[in-house]
Amino acid sequence: QVQLVESGGGLVQAGGSLRLSCASSGRTFSNYAMKWFRQAPGKEREFVAAISWSGGYTHYADSVKGRFTISRDNAKNTVYLQMDSLKPEDTAVYYCAAQPTLADREVSYWGQGTQVTVSS
Repeated sequence: QVQLVESGGGLVQAGGSLRLSCASSGRTFSNYAMKWFRQAPGKEREFVAAISWSGGYTHYADSVKGRFTISRDNAKNTVYLQMDSLKPEDTAVYYCAAQPTLADREVSYWGQGTQVTVSS
């Protein structure tokens, strides 16, 4: 079992930055690939970014490419999402997720989410 707890959300003006963190406990964090998803009001949950267990491979949704950076610190059992040049359309609840490999179709574990609100 893996427990994931997100933090770092909040209210920020357009053009600003936020750094989300997702702390993991339970099974060995470095055994899992990690992803970030988001869900805006009235919309389906969508993929944002992914990182391999080693951190050597990352992948981003086109909508955030060049603005967001995913990283991880396996010694601290934490994955991060640095969000720069934020836009109002980035407003959503952001969730971190763990799965054994990036190739797996389904997420194994979800966090509870953290709200990000970008004002115009």
